Amino acid sequence: MTIPAALSHISVPARATHRFVEVDGVEVFYRESLRERTDAPVVLLLHGFPSASHQFRRLIDSLGRHYRLIAPDYPGFGHTRAPDGFTYSFDRLTDIVEGFTERLGLTRYAMYLFDFGAPVGFRLALRHPERVTGLVVQNGNAYAEGLSDAARDLTALTPDTPGAEAAIRDLLTLAATRGQYEGGTADPTLVAPEGWLLDQHFLDQPGRNQAQLALLYDYKSNIAAYPEWQAWLREHRPPTLITWGTNDPFFTESGARTYLRDVPEADLHLFPTGHFALEDHLPDIAPLIADFLDHLPA
Repeated sequence: MTIPAALSHISVPARATHRFVEVDGVEVFYRESLRERTDAPVVLLLHGFPSASHQFRRLIDSLGRHYRLIAPDYPGFGHTRAPDGFTYSFDRLTDIVEGFTERLGLTRYAMYLFDFGAPVGFRLALRHPERVTGLVVQNGNAYAEGLSDAARDLTALTPDTPGAEAAIRDLLTLAATRGQYEGGTADPTLVAPEGWLLDQHFLDQPGRNQAQLALLYDYKSNIAAYPEWQAWLREHRPPTLITWGTNDPFFTESGARTYLRDVPEADLHLFPTGHFALEDHLPDIAPLIADFLDHLPA
């Protein structure tokens, strides 16, 4: 029996290193796969809310032997340590990720855009279009059509909106974090509890709630930038793989399909699950990513 090339890449778990690098006063924690190929394609794994690089542990295990997978924690997330007074905005998160790529000497890379990873990744792409070899988009929204009513209501909040802080803080509770992982899945028992428990551990660290409040208030800057991101997609037509959980309460299936308006050659795959599609559909998604990376330009 011949094993397809994409599937052969996920047969043996990969090892990964875990390090810190200093960027503009921020101690950025990151995970990097120990790949076997010296010419391995580089993939920058950009995590979402309320998670961190640990959300990609199983993907790194699956694909890291054959690809250079690099997953940083943003300021305000995971193990990364930001100084007092750090300004939490999507522009500043991008500044740190940009500096991180430069500290590691990354000049060409694909990006995995998930949730908050989309606004960080698209800002990075606008700054350095020559570095982007391709996009893997997993519930990373770039279109008004992809915003659910709940997402529109949440992103419209300002510090002056009555009850805004309480509404956002409700999202930072254990019940809400667990709901983001299990919501929309056909079988919640396929979702390991370590992910949402670890997310909550970091959310409960001193200062983290304030960081998330600032970022959620700033999310409207992403919506305002959607036309610019879409223009970048139309101009550059990057190779694009879209893997989307259709039961996401924030980013709807329409957001996945609308990418085809600007990158009609994109490979679209929809899965009957929620926001964290990798949690219960890794065996379906990992081979798609492997095949996609194998066909990227050098």
